Amino acid sequence: MHSFGYRANALLTFTITILAAICTIASLSDTLNSISPTATVKKKSTGDDEVAVTLDISADLQSLFTWNTKQVFVFLAAEYSTPKNSLNQVSLWDGIIPAKEDAVFSIKTKNKYRFIDQGSNLRGRDFNLTLHWHVMPKTGKMFADKLVLPGFRLPESYR
Repeated sequence: MHSFGYRANALLTFTITILAAICTIASLSDTLNSISPTATVKKKSTGDDEVAVTLDISADLQSLFTWNTKQVFVFLAAEYSTPKNSLNQVSLWDGIIPAKEDAVFSIKTKNKYRFIDQGSNLRGRDFNLTLHWHVMPKTGKMFADKLVLPGFRLPESYR
């Protein structure tokens, strides 16, 4: 007959093995999920040398949520190039989506963070607004992707 310690050790080892297998299956099941998020952003107005942008952000990110999703971190960035740098990114807005029910949203807001550049490189500049998201799972690796919304231009001069 085996001692109590031996039986407790066997039970603990078996439990941890089963939990590890379930976590592995949970992580692998997220790769089967097909995502199709949509978003639109409209630039309402700009002003001053430090660019103040009024944004109308609408998005449907429900397809990012599975039973394994804890939350989604989402942010909107202005991306443009200059002769000095091939890619400049300025975060304009961000948020955390805690549940699938909150993943369809429409927000009218000004940029949350300053949209400035070294020198006067922004006037008349073409830029893209890019919606980035990071899916934080309950178990497994974090997934990140983006949706590029091209076709924005800053004015040559501000009021």
